[in-house]
Amino acid sequence: MTLFERVKEIAKKRGMSIAEVERKAGLSENYLYTWKKSANPRRSSIESVAKVLGVSSNFLLSNTGKPSTSIEPKQIDITDDDYIMTYQGKPIPPEDMEYIKRILNGGKD
Repeated sequence: MTLFERVKEIAKKRGMSIAEVERKAGLSENYLYTWKKSANPRRSSIESVAKVLGVSSNFLLSNTGKPSTSIEPKQIDITDDDYIMTYQGKPIPPEDMEYIKRILNGGKD
């Protein structure tokens, strides 16, 4: 499996398009399609794509088929206090978390 094929497969499992992966990784439009032919994409680009997809760059480059992390979308319960929720790397304050829960519950407490 080529690097491009692996990225495409994982993106599909994550519910993302190639264009969305490129955008979230900060890459130019259609950049990932160049990976079909290129034997040497930039390491920084591979790492950015791996981060967006939630896998290691080594997994993207390997032929093992075994990700270092699950390629299945993570499911958590927002009411479970055992999870620390973050936004832009900072913990979400408890008062904001309550506001988010109300929004998700359709404005009901």
